[in-house]
Amino acid sequence: MKHIGQSVPRVDARSKVKGEAVFASDMTRPNQAFMKVLLARRPHAIVKRVDTARAEALEGVLAVLTSRDVPANEFGYYTYDQPVLVGPCEKPYADRVRYVGDRVAAVIAETEAVAQKALGLIEVEYEDLPAVCDMEDALRPDAPVLHPDVGSNQFGHHFLYNGDIETGFQQADVIVESVYNTPAQEHAYLQTEAGLAYMDEDGRVAVVTTGQWGAKDRKQIAHALGLPEEQVRVIYPMTGGAFGGREDISVQIVVCLGALKLHRMGIDRPVKIVWTREESILAHCKRHPFRVYTRWGATREGKIVAAEVRMYADGGAYKFTTSIVTSNAVLNSLGPYEIPNVKVDAYDIYTNNVPRGAFRGFGGPQAVYIAEQQVNKLAQALGMDPVELRMRNLAREGSLQTTGAPYPPGVSIREVTEACAEGSGWQKSTAGWTRPEGFGSEDPQHPNKRRGVGIACAHKNVGFSYGYPESCTVGIELYGGSKIERARIRHGASEVGMGTLTVITQMAAEALGLELDQVELVSSDTAETKDSGSVSASRMTFFIGNALKEGAEIALQKWQEEERPVQILHTYYPPKTTAPDPQTGQCDPNVAYAYTTQAVEVSVDMESGQVEVEKIICAIDVGKAINPGLVEGQIQGGLVQSVGYAVMENFIEKDGQVLTPSLSTYLIPTALDIPKEMKTIILEIPDPRGPWGARGLGEVMNMCLAPAVTHAVYEATGVWFDEFPLTPERVLRGLGKLEAV
Repeated sequence: MKHIGQSVPRVDARSKVKGEAVFASDMTRPNQAFMKVLLARRPHAIVKRVDTARAEALEGVLAVLTSRDVPANEFGYYTYDQPVLVGPCEKPYADRVRYVGDRVAAVIAETEAVAQKALGLIEVEYEDLPAVCDMEDALRPDAPVLHPDVGSNQFGHHFLYNGDIETGFQQADVIVESVYNTPAQEHAYLQTEAGLAYMDEDGRVAVVTTGQWGAKDRKQIAHALGLPEEQVRVIYPMTGGAFGGREDISVQIVVCLGALKLHRMGIDRPVKIVWTREESILAHCKRHPFRVYTRWGATREGKIVAAEVRMYADGGAYKFTTSIVTSNAVLNSLGPYEIPNVKVDAYDIYTNNVPRGAFRGFGGPQAVYIAEQQVNKLAQALGMDPVELRMRNLAREGSLQTTGAPYPPGVSIREVTEACAEGSGWQKSTAGWTRPEGFGSEDPQHPNKRRGVGIACAHKNVGFSYGYPESCTVGIELYGGSKIERARIRHGASEVGMGTLTVITQMAAEALGLELDQVELVSSDTAETKDSGSVSASRMTFFIGNALKEGAEIALQKWQEEERPVQILHTYYPPKTTAPDPQTGQCDPNVAYAYTTQAVEVSVDMESGQVEVEKIICAIDVGKAINPGLVEGQIQGGLVQSVGYAVMENFIEKDGQVLTPSLSTYLIPTALDIPKEMKTIILEIPDPRGPWGARGLGEVMNMCLAPAVTHAVYEATGVWFDEFPLTPERVLRGLGKLEAV
């Protein structure tokens, strides 16, 4: 009954292949009504008046909701700074539109078509306000303040100071200074936001929806609706992609409000909403753009002695998850290196852009781009091989982090870097590492093309950081006679496409000594399960695996003591992390890390500016591959998503308006854009804290492809690109073949 390390088929594979799997947008209930929301479609304004009379008079309209219908017209991931519906009400400043996707009203009707028609009959009087869309402009004394109750467009400052930065630079023989800009990125999940709300048999308002943390959704819904949490029920069926973007509330509150409104009118009907792709792109969060000013110094022997970083994060109109994204970026902006003198300042900024939120790696890919660009530039300035420079500075077991605390046990960044380098053609000798041939070479079959190879590495935290009180609760039930015949596992982990349910089944069966078909899951229904935490931060396999291992030992002991059936709840608490010191930012920030190094081969068409990622070599230490097939799929999918981030996905906003509101204008990778070769090197160096040695996996492969690509493009063209995506236009401008804009 060995299940760990086996590529068993996904438990949801058959239903998905046959089209039988139920997603929130598929859900129907008898006599359901339909909801549409009115988006402001302007970046900054005061809503003076909302007249719904004509819409309410339309045949087939059941109700129209405005700001006055929301008991506590506010929500947010950590800070309740966003109105559910914008308009005049008792909450101060809830009449402020702050981005194009703010919701002003919602219509409930017999059909979706009637609801859509009614939106056009709602009359809204706006007083437009000046918009601020650049994060540094937002800090100017004369900039319009988006949240007058905050008093400033800066809503967070994260920092890390260690050593003496000026002494460090005095020791340096080479100093590299740069300014970087990283882009927004659209999550582009296959399934848009959806919800179906109804009053359940116990009088709770229930919502079948898409999300990553049911307990967190329930808390926000209950707050906004003025209900006790036990009167709200959140159910996640299958979710068609998340990538961090579903951590933030979208339709959940307003569709619950709709079901409650009808119920209080004496109309007990479910209410369903499904956003269009345009509504999804306009109204949900994006990956944070960063602007970064940085300088790094190294000695001629290749020791990095100082790194200074000043970062601005565009948080968009509302806070959402910005503070945890930016604080994570502080760590990753210094890479997995031993650097004795560091100074990092990072600022969270409100703008009238679409709100920013978590996106696979949450601040890591942006910050790693900074660190790895700097390391590759230092190598070039020193005339040193980029792998050799890394090996002289990478952390090892027992190293101190730049936060002053030791790395969690199981440091393997050197092993993955060595594996990736060797897999990419680098050679190691007594003199050190030397790069493969072909850097900057011409393609003999295509004289207009130049080829290059680049490399970058990263670590990724597992779980939330900085003293956040992490835990994961599971329910374990054992049934049978003389022996255990079946087990029921109750858990709150959402299945967002990556195979969570399969891995939970494998780990539970392994821990209990059962066959896979003896394990039944009760999943992601807050009426049936406790809080397992968020399916984010690469945490779920690590946390729920430990909860299952510990809980199984307790349950089996009770079974042996003939307590039958066994029904227990067990909560796993990881080793504690610590909050940043208020003066220096030093702390013990994370429970565990995963490690990766990636190399790419690119071709650059010097006439068209087209960058093609032809080959990726990705080494990742997963600790233990619970399901090797799923591990491989996760890595490949994340790498393709990273190709989009690096060279294709160009989210364009101008004056607060989104100019790429569809998948015909915002291009994501298709089958034709997948590199010709993706070589994955999976290391299994056990994490001492992980279940069966497993580390978190969900985000690490997304961390460092972009700087590997820009390094390869430099080797091909001799030009450093300090912003991306590397669209043909941007490349041609960098090559001096198009005028700058």
